Amino acid sequence: MPLNPDFIGKTYPDTPPYAIGREKLREFATAIGDSSPVFHDLDAARALGYSDLPAPPTFAFALTMKAMAAAMFDPELGLNYALVVHGEQTFEYQRPLQAGDEVVVKSFIADIGSRGRNEFLVSQADVVTLDGELVVTNRSVIVSRGTAA
Repeated sequence: MPLNPDFIGKTYPDTPPYAIGREKLREFATAIGDSSPVFHDLDAARALGYSDLPAPPTFAFALTMKAMAAAMFDPELGLNYALVVHGEQTFEYQRPLQAGDEVVVKSFIADIGSRGRNEFLVSQADVVTLDGELVVTNRSVIVSRGTAA
């Protein structure tokens, strides 16, 4: 069954506010194997010009994953997750995320297209501060194999 193209532009509810903490950033850096002092030591981060510990670049995915799943698992979209493979993931930063930021995620379906027998679902999740400052945009492309009309 093909994806419903009427979903292009559909927005999903914002996530609850998330307060980014130092320990969460340290744990994430450790989990991905990044021992750089900038992600673990406040003095090292400040020596590089950060006001607090910065987040590793892929930390944004931990924030946006749940919001993007709301789109992918929307039953009216028509996506059969058993046929899905990961296509692409990008992060566009306006500034680094860092400890002390409190953010929400705003997500929507940016595009649905096809090439050959495959469909491509592009979702976008914007991480913004409670004051409305855009910090990072996460775009994800997933491929629905063999479902194009």
